[in-house]
Amino acid sequence: MTAVSDRNHRITFQRSPKGLPVAEDFGADTTPIPTPGPGQFLSRTVYLSLDPYYRNVMKNSQIYADRLNPGDVMVGETVAQIVESRHTDFRAGDYIAVRNGWQEYALSSGQGVRRLDPAVAPISAALGVLGMPGLTGYAGLVYLGEPKPGETVVVSAATGAVGTTAGQVARLVGARAVGIAGSDEKCEFAVRELGYAACVNYKKGDLAAQLKEACPTGVDVYFDNVGGDTLTAVLRNLARGARIVLCGMIEAYSLDTPPAGPFLGPVVGARATMRGLVVYDHMHRMDEMTRVIGGWIRSGQFRYREDVTDGLAQAPEAFCRLMRGGNFGKALVRVSAERS
Repeated sequence: MTAVSDRNHRITFQRSPKGLPVAEDFGADTTPIPTPGPGQFLSRTVYLSLDPYYRNVMKNSQIYADRLNPGDVMVGETVAQIVESRHTDFRAGDYIAVRNGWQEYALSSGQGVRRLDPAVAPISAALGVLGMPGLTGYAGLVYLGEPKPGETVVVSAATGAVGTTAGQVARLVGARAVGIAGSDEKCEFAVRELGYAACVNYKKGDLAAQLKEACPTGVDVYFDNVGGDTLTAVLRNLARGARIVLCGMIEAYSLDTPPAGPFLGPVVGARATMRGLVVYDHMHRMDEMTRVIGGWIRSGQFRYREDVTDGLAQAPEAFCRLMRGGNFGKALVRVSAERS
């Protein structure tokens, strides 16, 4: 937990990783805690979200507006509590979702900030199933995948925040959800807790053969979070008229050159469609997603898991572990106590 002091501890960007990120790609420093000016507020970071797309930001990918130079604070979504405000719309004590980055304190003008209601769900959920990952899974599946009752929906990285959302939305709209995960423990959780009809461990045996057995009528919708060999295996099991939602390609994020793409002949043969998903195109659906999934959480129909690391200083190693596939659930760093 954060020690009481007058300093703001920060984790900084040091260098672009070569391959998988390592702790040495990050730096650390301290600065004075800033004071808000007119129209600003100061907030204390409670939770920091760790997301695979940070790896692309670290190589200044053109997909993202964020740009990092050595010494800059690492970018990232956070849940925070306002400690001092000179903004007419925000009060001290409010919980918010705000892009504080990897630091203990930050100023904001209120732009792009969401107020959080702790009565709806634990505030940490605003970085997972009730935040951008949840919106990604919800909007991508509903509006791009368009699953129909009785169809088979396959979701890779099935127990992460995006996969957890996409898989449960598929189930709750009447489709048959099949997960892909990297351990028997994750597969068991996907079936027992999240309600997947089946889940296959891609690290055990022939993935395409396992999918054929789990999806005897083929894959109607594939929500792809990883790309690479997993995408190739799913393409061999498409149903007629399949829809493929290309969300994330974590297998390629740590490669210096893009991998060779899969053979797309099966896409043609199945008359399938492939659509790229960028969550920023669906930000106008955030209130809808929060209302729908928040209701399912309160009714007990929707579950999720978090992988929480304590202490901002541990964030670099926790991120490296995420990129190695070592997390189980939405990866978070608890930077400070929920109540000061």
